[in-house]
Parts: sequence; C-alpha cells; structure tokens
Amino acid sequence: MLLNKLYSIIQKNYIRLPTMIISSYMKSEHRECDESFSAAEKAMIEGDFEKAEELFIRFSNETLTHFKREEESLFPTFEELSGSAEGPTKVMRYEHEQMRNLIGKLAGAVESKDTDEYLSIAESMMILLQQHNMKEEQMLYAMCDRMIPTELKEATLATMKEISF
Repeated sequence: MLLNKLYSIIQKNYIRLPTMIISSYMKSEHRECDESFSAAEKAMIEGDFEKAEELFIRFSNETLTHFKREEESLFPTFEELSGSAEGPTKVMRYEHEQMRNLIGKLAGAVESKDTDEYLSIAESMMILLQQHNMKEEQMLYAMCDRMIPTELKEATLATMKEISF
C-alpha cells in the first residue's frame, strides 16, 4: 500500500514513466506463439500427426498474424516517428521473411509426416525465433513504448488487435 502511494507520487511529480502497453501485449503474443510451436513439435515427436497438423496450423496462424500486426501497424508508426525505415524494423522484416520460408518448409514436413525433417527445420526456426524475439522485446518494443505517445500507442494497439491473417 505504502509502496503504491510512493510510486504514484514519484510518477506524478518527478518522472513520467513510459506506459509499457506495446511491450506487454507483444511479449504476450510471443509466448502464445512459442507455446503453440512447442506443442506442435511435441505432437510430431509422439507421432500424432493429426494433432501436430492442428497445432502447427495454430502456430502458423498466430505467428503470421503477429508479423502482419507488426508490419502493417506497429512498424509504420515507429518508422514515422523515428523518421527511418532503415533501422530495426528493416531487420525485423527481413527476419520475418526468413521465418515465413521456414514455416513453409515445416508445413511440408507436417504434410508428409516426416518427423526427422520437421525436427531439423524446427531447430533452425527455434534459434531464429528466440534471437528475433529477444531483439524485439529488449530493443524495439522498449523503443516503441518510450517514443510513441500514449494516445498513439493505444490507437496502434487497437489497430493491431483488429488485424488477422
């Protein structure tokens, strides 16, 4: 209770802490995608190909929707405010394209019920996803939360929530 009052006083009178709504929302989406990816991989390992296909489709839809939300809403907002499309968003778009290609290859392995091929591609995908998510979470989203005014963050987030794959 006392800590909350102190935090409120400090925030009102001394510093204006950035609202972390972009970071919170996007990190949550990363976790959902990670869980679906892991579940699909587990089903492939267990040889439950019907379940693997269902879970892989979920992972694909979640991940591709996440990319689309960033590319159509968050990135353009960031680029407009930063005055550049050559910075971190260019790198993120490139990595999105690499992951889209891996998703396509994973889909082929699921369809052909090729567990070894799936696991080989999944290993590359996991490494790329982890590195990509870390860059977004530790740098890009934090920059967005600092740079984008609260009202525009809320509008951007609302727009992102409406986008689906």
